[in-house]
Amino acid sequence: MIRNVTLRDAEAIAGLYNEFVLHSVVTFETEAVTAAQMRERIAAIAACYPYGVYEAGGQVAGYAYAHAWRERAAYAHTWETTVYVDPRFARQGIGYGLLSWLAGECRRRGCHALVACITGGNTASCALHRKAGFRQVSRFEQVGLKFGRRLDVTDWELLLEP
Repeated sequence: MIRNVTLRDAEAIAGLYNEFVLHSVVTFETEAVTAAQMRERIAAIAACYPYGVYEAGGQVAGYAYAHAWRERAAYAHTWETTVYVDPRFARQGIGYGLLSWLAGECRRRGCHALVACITGGNTASCALHRKAGFRQVSRFEQVGLKFGRRLDVTDWELLLEP
């Protein structure tokens, strides 16, 4: 079930996210975040943008949110998406459900375009975004460095109907 995030979710979200921070190149963040830091992030994002949690069996199985893509006023109706699914719940449609929910919420709140920044080689995320209607619009080569690897980033875009 997808529901709006609450601050009580911060510890579970931090735990889920930190697995990706510490063991993957899916995120370019390199230091684990505390539950308190995640609580601050959640409060700041959820105050302005949609932020949802997929709950399965009483635990957070995934989460998704949107946030400003760029600071300038002209970009006000273009938001960036973030989706994470606990690997124990992978390939169960949770990511697609969260991304579909997020696109609907963004559309409802007046967003016109969604952008997803995906690490090159993250085939699961590319497939998820393609299935949700996103299309790849750019590739930046070797813009990240994590675990001694130079990493590419691809940008994906979805234009929302008015």
